[in-house]
Amino acid sequence: MRFIDNHNITDPTLNLALEEYILRSLPEDEYLLFYINEPSIIIGKNQNTVEEINAEYVNENGIHVVRRLSGGGAVYHDLGNLSFSFIMKDDGKSFHNFKKFTEPVVRALRKLGVDAELSGRNDLQVGERKISGNAQFATKGKMFSHGTLLFDSEIENVVSALKVNAEKYVSKATKSIRSRVANISEFLKEPMTIQELRQYLLESIFEGEPEIPVYELTEEDWANVRKLADERYRSWDWNYGRSPAFNVRQTKRIEGAGTYDIRLQVEEGKIVDAAVFGDFFGRGETSEVTSKLIGTRYDAESLGKLLDEIDVNFYFGPITKEQLLSLML
Repeated sequence: MRFIDNHNITDPTLNLALEEYILRSLPEDEYLLFYINEPSIIIGKNQNTVEEINAEYVNENGIHVVRRLSGGGAVYHDLGNLSFSFIMKDDGKSFHNFKKFTEPVVRALRKLGVDAELSGRNDLQVGERKISGNAQFATKGKMFSHGTLLFDSEIENVVSALKVNAEKYVSKATKSIRSRVANISEFLKEPMTIQELRQYLLESIFEGEPEIPVYELTEEDWANVRKLADERYRSWDWNYGRSPAFNVRQTKRIEGAGTYDIRLQVEEGKIVDAAVFGDFFGRGETSEVTSKLIGTRYDAESLGKLLDEIDVNFYFGPITKEQLLSLML
């Protein structure tokens, strides 16, 4: 594994473009990337942006809104939040295996006296309080697993900038988002800065190496990163996209899989438009499925036949055909 220095860039559009560029364009290897973003909401790939953010607060405070490649939920980033990303070959066993990628981070935090552990699907917690969320993306034999580390983040801004999905927290309805999240700095025995944490994690992950191996990006690499930032991560179409009209909507959280929000426009018994939103982790593009739905008769038999032809787990994570069908009806 080799470390890639992002040169302290805090523009989220550049950092997400850099991550994607490493994944798609660098020689096949294992890479580690750290980045810290200016105040931003980073939207999961399959989410409906306008329903995840408090637009008034976001606009008043000049907060970036940027969609990432990976699934999962919306997260708030600021200069007190350290992100890490492991980028490597997709061996067919690592996607959905969050423990593999969070374990080195957990090990380092525990050395600092922070009693962190992987909890639920993809969170790191200290006790009942969340300090990290993680997500993954895979394409063409490569993948990354990335996560946030709340170090000294403005928790009140997290609360104000994001809309809380009641379905997601239905089993924890008595707890506020404030009580569910915490900063790592609260648990440290000795104070440190976020840059010191970054360096500590770097040295811990590469422990045993005589020196930290580094991959140096060329100026051509950086030019390509900037181009990708302009074309994708600064694009309204990518960050917001369309939200189709619908007259059928079903939303449900499935334990261990995520929240699914299915919207269909049905006219004269046939589906004329479709979208699937949520914080699930799938490998495929959901648009490949929704495009097949268009023109299908809106009944259990027709939808069931269509789903028989689709690898449901590839597109929607660990959900069964029957569960998906029940959401559509």
